[in-house]
Order: sequence, then C-alpha cells, then structure tokens
Amino acid sequence: MKNDRFKENHADGGYYRGDSQAANDDEGGHSDSTEGHDEDDEIYEGDLRRKDQEELAQQYETILQECGHGKFQWTLYFVLGLALMADGVEIFVVGFVLPSAEKDMCLSEPNKSMLGLIVYFGMMVGAFLWGALADRIGRRQSLLISLSINSIFSFFSSFVQGYSTFLFCRLLSGVGIGGSIPIVFSYYSEFLSQEKRGEHLSWLCMFWMIGGIYASAMAWAIIPHYGWSFQMGSAYQFHSWRVFVLVCAFPSVAAIAALSAMPESPRFYLENGKHDEGWMILKQVHDTNMRAKGHPEKVFSVTTIKTVKQMDELTDIGTDTPMWQRYRMKIISLSQQVSGGDLMTFMLMAVWFTMSFSYYGLTVWFPDMIKYIQKQEYDSRTKTFTKERVEHVTFNFTLENQVHLEGHYFNDKFLNLKMKSMVFEDSVFEECYFEDITSIHTIFRNCTFVASLFYNTDLFKYRFVNCKLLNSTFLHNKEGCMLDFSDDFNNAYMIYFVNFLGTLAVLPGNIVSALLMDKIGRLRMLAGSSVISCVSCFFLMFGNSESGMIALLCLFGGISIASWNALDVITVELYPSDKRTTAFGFLNALCKLAAVLGISIFQSFVGITKAVPIIFAAGALAAGSFLATKLPETRGQVLQ
Repeated sequence: MKNDRFKENHADGGYYRGDSQAANDDEGGHSDSTEGHDEDDEIYEGDLRRKDQEELAQQYETILQECGHGKFQWTLYFVLGLALMADGVEIFVVGFVLPSAEKDMCLSEPNKSMLGLIVYFGMMVGAFLWGALADRIGRRQSLLISLSINSIFSFFSSFVQGYSTFLFCRLLSGVGIGGSIPIVFSYYSEFLSQEKRGEHLSWLCMFWMIGGIYASAMAWAIIPHYGWSFQMGSAYQFHSWRVFVLVCAFPSVAAIAALSAMPESPRFYLENGKHDEGWMILKQVHDTNMRAKGHPEKVFSVTTIKTVKQMDELTDIGTDTPMWQRYRMKIISLSQQVSGGDLMTFMLMAVWFTMSFSYYGLTVWFPDMIKYIQKQEYDSRTKTFTKERVEHVTFNFTLENQVHLEGHYFNDKFLNLKMKSMVFEDSVFEECYFEDITSIHTIFRNCTFVASLFYNTDLFKYRFVNCKLLNSTFLHNKEGCMLDFSDDFNNAYMIYFVNFLGTLAVLPGNIVSALLMDKIGRLRMLAGSSVISCVSCFFLMFGNSESGMIALLCLFGGISIASWNALDVITVELYPSDKRTTAFGFLNALCKLAAVLGISIFQSFVGITKAVPIIFAAGALAAGSFLATKLPETRGQVLQ
C-alpha cells in the first residue's frame, strides 16, 4: 500500500516515478530509441532534466520547512563536525612532529620541506577524487571511505620507521582527509532550509578551529613526555611524537563510528531518481524533530516528491552500457562546466586561489619568522674561542652555542656529554677520546683528527666536513639519529602555544560570521573580511619580536576566518546538487595547490626580507576581494 503511494503518478505529469518501466512506457518501449539521436534531442533532454531539477529544488525547500530545524540537524552537525575536525588536525600534525621526526629519521633540509608539504599534495588529490565520487555514489558513503583511508594510514604512519614509508603514509592519509571539506559542507547543506543555511554552515566551520586546538593541546600534552618512548634494540624506536600521531587519528575514527548511524542525503537520492529512499529519510528528519519538540502527533504530510529523470533514461542508452562509461560521461559533462568557460566558476577559482595563497603562505611564514627571530637572539649569545690550546682535559659537561677556531686539542677526553650548536673549525684533535656523545647542530669543518678514538657516539660522517681522519677509529657508533628531547623542550612548548593561540583567535571571527552571514549576505562578508585582512597584512612590518608576531598572527587569523566561512557557503549554494561536491572538490584541490605555492614562496624569503611576502599576500587578498564582488549573491535562494 505504501509503495503504491510512493509511486503514484499524477495525471498531469507533475511527478516522475523514476522506474525504468515508466521510461519505456513514455518512450513507447522501442529498443532503437538511440537511432537518429541528434544534438537537438540532447538539448531538449537537457532542458527536461533542468526543469525537473528546478521543480525538485522548490519542492525540496518546502519539505525542509515542514521538517523544521531541530534534533536531527544538530546531531548531524556534531557528526560532520568530527570529520571537519579531523581535517583541521591533519593540517597541524606534520608541523608539530617535524622537530622530533627530523632527528628521529635523520632528515635533511629537502626531506623536511617535502614532509611539510606532502599533506597538502595528498589533500589536493583527495579533494578532487572524493568530491567527484560523492556526486556518483553518495555523500555518506564517500565520506566513510575517505575517513577510513585517513584513519588507516594515520595509524600506520605512527609505527613505520623509515622516512619513505612515513612520507607515503602521510600522503595517503592526506588523500583520505582531502574529501572531508567538500563532502561535509555539501552533505550538511542538503538538510538545511534557506534561512538556516548560512548561519549553520558557518557554525560548522568552528570544528576546523576545534581540530587545530585539539592538535595543539595533544602535542603540548604528549610530545614533551619523553618517558613514554620505548625501543626494541636499535632497529625499532617508538618515541612520544608517534603517540601524538596516533592520538590525532581519533577524531577521524570517531567520525566514522558516528557517521555509520546517519542516513544518506535525501537530496542525493531524489537527484538520482530514488524516490522511496529520499522520502523515508525526509520522514525520519521530520519525525525526529517533531518528537524532540514535543509534537509526536504531527504527521509528515508529503506523499510524493519530485525526482529527476536520469540522462541514461532520457537517452535510453540501455542497461548493457558499462558503468565506467556512464561515469566517464558524467565526468566529461562536469569538466565542461567547471573548466569550459563558465565565468562564474573562473571568478570563484580566482578567489579560492588568492585567499589560499595568502592565508596558508602567511600562517606558515609566521612560525618560521618566530623561529628566525629566536635563532637570531640565540646566535647573538654565541661564544667564540680562537687559537686555544687544551691538553689533558676531561670534558664531561654540556657544550653549547660555541665556535672554536684554529684550536689544538691534545690527549683530551670528551665523556658522556651533549654538544648543541657547536662548531669546530680549522682545529686539530690529537690522541683524543670521545665516548657517549650526543650531538645536535654540531659540525667539524676543516679539522684534523690524529690517533683519536670515537666510542658509542652519534658523530656520523656528515658531521665532518672536509676533515682529515688519520689513524682514527670509530667503535660501536650509535645507529640512526638520536632524539634528544631536553634541548628542544622550551622551543616545543613555544610552537604548540603559538599555534594554540593562533587557532583560538579565529573564534570571534567564527561567531561574527555565523551571526551575520544570513543578515548582511555572503558577498559582503567575503569581500569585507578580505579587505580588512589585506589591510592587516601591512601591520606585519612592525612585528620584530616574538610577542609582536604572535599578536599579528592572532589578528590575521581572526579576521580572515569570516571570508573563508562565506566562501564555503557561496560555493555550496552556487552549484546544483548533481555537481556540488565535484565542483567543491575541484576548488578545494585548487586551494591546496595555492597553499603549496604560497608556503614554498613565502618560506624562501625567511631571513631575507619581510616586504616581499607581505606585498604578495596583500596583493593576492586585494585581488580576491575585488573578484569576490563579481560573484552572485546566494542569500535567500533555494538550494539548486
């Protein structure tokens, strides 16, 4: 009885049943319908599909109004928030573990740079891949797959020992989490009516901030606890930074568990001709909200919902057409819209690119500038010793931040000590004994070692630059790179604290954007925030201290978050449901590409000049704010 009601076909043709038999009845059931199928037919069929989509959009908005906004949307809000939180965590993981991982894995400068950028490459691929897949197989299923890949490879990356395997795992982890942003916003928007959409999508953005706070707090709480480490001989070491990597996978795992209890987007089902499935989910939304509001007696009054004719039904390509070929046809159609001259899309691409280039470039440049300021201050305290002659002396204390030039050391012993930021240049070591040495940023340049013995040290070949080793012996050298935590204890806390403050600073911007998004409009929010962010860039010229740079980081982050929220909402509302996640994924992939370029360019100027990065960032933000004014305002319109 219920199925008969679902499949009711009104006499005026106002609703489409979506079953293949109806399609055959309408077309006369002929098997050679594709014969003589010309361009005019394609235009006509495209018009029919667009007409169906417009009718569905209007009716769907009315249904959402009847369902109301309540317990169901708030439950989905927290579930999808976990997925967005996982994305925020992923951005920070590598940056937090890099100071420890670079020593644990003996990373060179190029390897460190690649490890820092690899997550963006992975997210770039993932955004496009999962965005396209979500329009094909559904939002929920695609998000579950992407989060599962992120969880699995995040877990593996905490245990693998080699640099190459760690890099590979972080790459695939990034590919997995790359789908979260385009899918989450599209998925949630399809449960929101037009008067709630801007505000609640902006509230959802807060979970990205929560992800950054979670990562900072966990790094602060875990990485400095070096007693958590263990090792199995010299071949396998598991330090506390690996525990941090493992803990950072928890939001993704929690999102998977919670998402398993949530339904697919009913809009996706209706766009794909699945009337019964879409109706049941909308009824679930209605009943859940009515019960929570104390009105369980209210009945879902909708009996029939418009569905959209599928292109394969319109053209009758037949059931023998391979699925991959149908999928290929949809991808071609999408690519023509996204890159085939659509002015609105090109404008949106430019805004995404300029904002990402400046935002990610500056937010990575800030900590690097702080490190550079710290290094300058540290170098200013360097002690220099020239032409010293030391004989029969035992060194058994820490040697730090010293430069020794043209020294001569005879029959000296260096026992159970740490060397940090030590430089020995043009010096001679004769009959010296080195035992149980741990070194950081220590180098011997143009030195000569005569009849010296190295026992159980981490002084490897790369520590000796243009040195001569005459009758000298290395016994039981420590294998691999040694991780010495105590030297970076204070610096580590500073890094976590700076990122914690920078992430927390976006809270006011999040609140303001959520409260005003539906009141002043998306374009005013986007353009206004971009202009103010552009102006705030010039204050960076005055940041010559750690506290000054931290304050400017907080200022810039708090202002720019409003433009990001507005951009997410506009992107969701500009594209039709059958192409929404693909288009969002494409733009988010472009965003990550711009991030890679911005980070690479801005980092190259650290210690050289502040003017060039500031000019680049301000110029990009100015261009983005101008182009944003050319986009259409989407406030108050139904979700297409």
